[in-house]
Amino acid sequence: MALKAVHVSNVPNLDQVPESPSVALSSARLPKGAKVVRPPWKAAAFTVLGHRGSGMNALESPDRRMTAVKENSLLSFNRAASFPIDLVEFDVQVTRDGCPIIFHDDMVLTEENGNISERRVTDLYLEEFLSYGPQRENGKVGKSLFRKAKDGRVLSWIVEDDDSFCTLQEAFQRVNSHIGFNIELKFDDYIVYREEELAHALEAVLQVVFEYANDRPIIFSTFQPDAAQLIRKLQSIYPVFFLTEAGTETFEDVRRNSLDEAIKLCSACGLQGIVSEVRGVFRNPSTIARIKDSNLSLLTYGQLNNVPEAVYMQHLMGINGVIVDLVKEITEAVSDFTRPATEEGEEQIKEGTRPKFSQRELSFLLKLIPELVQY
Repeated sequence: MALKAVHVSNVPNLDQVPESPSVALSSARLPKGAKVVRPPWKAAAFTVLGHRGSGMNALESPDRRMTAVKENSLLSFNRAASFPIDLVEFDVQVTRDGCPIIFHDDMVLTEENGNISERRVTDLYLEEFLSYGPQRENGKVGKSLFRKAKDGRVLSWIVEDDDSFCTLQEAFQRVNSHIGFNIELKFDDYIVYREEELAHALEAVLQVVFEYANDRPIIFSTFQPDAAQLIRKLQSIYPVFFLTEAGTETFEDVRRNSLDEAIKLCSACGLQGIVSEVRGVFRNPSTIARIKDSNLSLLTYGQLNNVPEAVYMQHLMGINGVIVDLVKEITEAVSDFTRPATEEGEEQIKEGTRPKFSQRELSFLLKLIPELVQY
């Protein structure tokens, strides 16, 4: 589908963003395009975004779909683009020499002399970063790749269809142009950043975006509250969404700990939407109305978004879209339950893809879900 705008609803006018003197000075170094306001895009009925392309790699999972293709790679992005999705979500960090690259984890692990060693990604020069994993140059062997699982185990990063690491510029140049990008601005959760450090990284990302984005749909998102505010001040073209765990995890920065705090941040900083852990929304479904009343869009992420029934419930609840790993399965389900009914009824819709609830059953489910997702 050819998109001409970011798939978010009710995006406010993007040219009314006050700049502080320090930010205005920094933004003067950005391309002239940074100050050109494009018309806000209209939302699709329901938006599907591919998580890290066609899905994250969960190396510990017995589900082979979670290790089918290397996450955050050109191969993964283009594979996701073969399905009816709107955008791919991916993580961007900036190397020591100022190049925006696509990689999720704070650390990259390899094996050296029989021992596992790790380096902080943002401490690497671009050439060092690209030396890990599969190499594009024939005959060249990259460093082995490992990854820490949530339980602390260090696992060999092996997938069925592997691919090289890539830069943000390469993604713009080599990924199907009809697919939008949800660019997550990645920062370490446990580092306190100075404004100059954030600005350095964000300006590097914006330089690439303004040079190569053309008409591609773009959304920025980040868990870092100050980065969310700063990227909004540095540019007034693309929507900025605040990512939140919505209380499913707790951080020292209270702005990260609830949907109510996310609403306050977005309203204060002129952001356009929230991306919430889906369990946080299911635990507090009443916040959806408050988010809508604040003229904000709402997307969700999390493992429950790989369950068609959970996605369908979000569609009924008025959530704008979902970030998913199982792109094929969820796009098929969304296509079925968002398809208008035929005159003969629902016979043409695949059996079981659109759950049928009476109003009473739906009301019961909405009350029950918060209890079910507490743990």
